[in-house]
Amino acid sequence: MFLRRRVPESGPLKAAVIGAGVFGHHHATKYKSLAQAGQHVELFAIADPNAEMLVKARAHHGCKVVADWRELLGKVDLVSICSPAVTHAEIVRDFLKAGTHVLVEKPIATTLEEASELVALSRQVDRVLSVGHQERFVFARTGLLDLPQAPIEISCWRQGPWTGRGDDVSVVLDLMIHDLDLVHALVPGAVTEVRAEGLIEYGPHADEVFALLRFAGGAIAKLETSRVANERKRGLRAVYADGVVEIDFLSRTVKNTTPHLLGALELGDPLGESVAGFVTAAQAGTDALVTPEQAAQALQTALWVERASGVALPQPARAAGGR
Repeated sequence: MFLRRRVPESGPLKAAVIGAGVFGHHHATKYKSLAQAGQHVELFAIADPNAEMLVKARAHHGCKVVADWRELLGKVDLVSICSPAVTHAEIVRDFLKAGTHVLVEKPIATTLEEASELVALSRQVDRVLSVGHQERFVFARTGLLDLPQAPIEISCWRQGPWTGRGDDVSVVLDLMIHDLDLVHALVPGAVTEVRAEGLIEYGPHADEVFALLRFAGGAIAKLETSRVANERKRGLRAVYADGVVEIDFLSRTVKNTTPHLLGALELGDPLGESVAGFVTAAQAGTDALVTPEQAAQALQTALWVERASGVALPQPARAAGGR
């Protein structure tokens, strides 16, 4: 039996953030900004098992803090889950069952079985479930997602130095999954073949992975992702029948030889747009820009890449603290 929490018809929606780390801090800040802008939402609480981080969260955000996220079940309307990836499935599941709308940082879960369960559950309880693939908002502004044809070939590269964050999963689930989500948004149809190779630098998960995907329609995607690179590189090159689009995210430039007009690369505030869109979707009872089905599709391909790379390992248990 589900504990259904009805979204209030008047008064602000109560929002909570699970995880008081870097991502949790940013999510909490976005909720407070929306409230200050007159949106009917308030930051109600932040949960994290780390006492020191809770002290900082209370001092910075001035909201209720709790060590155990379970104390918030049935008490909030919205929740952002910013805990380690291996904890996502359990927390998402319990908040959906409590009638709460959920925005979870990527990935939606760490197994396809968990993701499928969460997708079905969100539809069953009629609650919004969205996932933090924020770069979709950046792409939507350029108009690239609206081109009338799909690319023949896509190359994505995302490289940066080691930070220690996100190390509870491989670089595929930590970083490459962003590009996999974008590739699926641009190329219709199923992936029919995956080839990959990976490198473990710090362990126990792959820190650098190269992947080649083939799609049913003949398109191919090449992805190169590293979190142990010497320098930052981030870009995308899409080859179409009538031209090429190349984007450099660091220099914020777009080269376009197709006949279709594209907007400039305006990074804007994709996390702010993601949180605002999530709140709006919860209020309207509609899907957010990133649906749970799309997030599950990106996860499915990511797990396939992990297996093909030969360096996929079992996920360790992890407390639901902030990332």
